[in-house]
Amino acid sequence: MHSSDTSLRTVRVIRYVTPLREGGSLPAIAEADDGFLYVLKFRGAGQGVKALVAELIGGQIASTLATQLPELGLKIPELVFATLDSAFGRTEPDEEIQDLLKASVGLNLGLHYLQGAITFDPVVNVVSPLLASAIVWMDCLLTNVDRTARNTNMLIWQKELWLIDHGASLYFHHSWQQWEEQAKKPFAMVKDHVLLPQASELEKVDAAIRSILTPERIRAIVDLLPDDWLNNWPSGESPDQIRDVYFNFLTTRLASSEIFVKEALHARSILI
Repeated sequence: MHSSDTSLRTVRVIRYVTPLREGGSLPAIAEADDGFLYVLKFRGAGQGVKALVAELIGGQIASTLATQLPELGLKIPELVFATLDSAFGRTEPDEEIQDLLKASVGLNLGLHYLQGAITFDPVVNVVSPLLASAIVWMDCLLTNVDRTARNTNMLIWQKELWLIDHGASLYFHHSWQQWEEQAKKPFAMVKDHVLLPQASELEKVDAAIRSILTPERIRAIVDLLPDDWLNNWPSGESPDQIRDVYFNFLTTRLASSEIFVKEALHARSILI
């Protein structure tokens, strides 16, 4: 149930099912015109379109690795673009949700809903060293601050581990002008990563993943970012210029991966 390449389908939301009152973004379970349920991330939420950008880039990098390196065991639900028309949500009785839906008319992002999934528990659920290392490595690349014991953003579904929610990744984009400096920084927050104790094969996955995440693949992923999300960017740059920043940040960080791998190895040595 992960996409096989860097393309994304587009669905139309036809029914708001229930809110997921977790964090400040008020995601929701919604039904689309393809008959499936999705966890919807709204452009009108407090975190804005930058959370959707991080979700799309992080999710598509994970999907690429899941497809190209199946031996890692990475799994992520399919991401889709989800359109919301202006009539949607007019009968919603909750004013906060109605305001959110009004502010989210247009293109949003959906994650295939894994019905019956349970939250990953690091005490109960065993993760292989290879898979743990791949997830830690990827989160270091993406500077994902949100994969801790307090909030793992991983689910167990059909006895397998699935990654969800990369919206807190790429936090450099909140201080946009410093992307070059941020691209070469170690990821100090890796010390809090819930899978770091199991991540004993970081150097092995570093070589494997870098061979897959070529500049061409990174370009294909960032080119998915729709103009609709990138217009009226605070810095005033054009959508193409914004995509170039994300491309340059990621390719620079990939070329300097030894910096964040070294930091992760050091943090792990202290833990164990």
